[in-house]
Amino acid sequence: MAVLEQLGFMLVFLAVGAAARGVSLLTERRTKTLTAVAFYVALPALIFTSTFDRPLRELISPALLVGLWIVIGATAAVGWVVHRRRANDARRSVAIVQSYHGNMGFLGLPLVAATLGGEATAVASVVLGLGALTHVPATVFTLIRINDSDASLSGELRALATNPVLISLAAGITASVGGLGVPAVAIAGLDAVSTFALPLALLCVGAKLDTGLSLSALRPATGVVLLKVVWMPVLGWAVFSALSLGPTALSAAVIMFGSPTAVSTYVYTSELGGDAAFASMNVVVTTVASLGTLSGLVWLFG
Repeated sequence: MAVLEQLGFMLVFLAVGAAARGVSLLTERRTKTLTAVAFYVALPALIFTSTFDRPLRELISPALLVGLWIVIGATAAVGWVVHRRRANDARRSVAIVQSYHGNMGFLGLPLVAATLGGEATAVASVVLGLGALTHVPATVFTLIRINDSDASLSGELRALATNPVLISLAAGITASVGGLGVPAVAIAGLDAVSTFALPLALLCVGAKLDTGLSLSALRPATGVVLLKVVWMPVLGWAVFSALSLGPTALSAAVIMFGSPTAVSTYVYTSELGGDAAFASMNVVVTTVASLGTLSGLVWLFG
């Protein structure tokens, strides 16, 4: 029942976002504002409150680190093989990066927080931070390499240093390791703000969904969908089980890996010479497909 309620919750907010765009309530400018609030305020609040009072050993383990890099690396490698025959470099580069670069922040972490509890949310926050440190360099390098872009890799990596996800995760871990006391009123306020992370994310995703795509137009996205929302969580379960990761951490990590393709891949694609229209379609299709697969994962691991 809880899974059905969560799925219904997600569908309602996605539908509200799409409807609000349809009646011009969520214009492009307003959607950008809501996205900024979710990314720079609600999501960092969720990350900090889930990590600041937990021992470091509960947050980071060798099995989590090794498993995360194995899953991302293996999926990227499989993506290179699966998509190698795409004649168009701009489209091939997009297909590869969107097969492994997931929307862990906007959908993965808030969903874990809403369904699995505080301990799982703390682990998921670490997965999100480590994922960002891995995804961004790999994605930027792949797009630059395949598309012969003249963009600066170092410049893109410097921008990563100001990522609010990493800043809030570092703050939470610092508070945990240093035993820093955080006023109860501050935590209560951050907790209240963090509850808006998932609703805001769903509204923004709904406002960006393109429901006018035909079945023939969706066919090129099949490989990306299967790798991102099916292969990646299944591989995550196999790898983390083999590494004997604890059940709570395993559940959190698998759901995080089951998140759809990140919206940020569209931004990187637009800047670094990829097929932007194809990237946009993949974000939409993997997001819609993930409604079913994520619900299944929450049911299995929740």
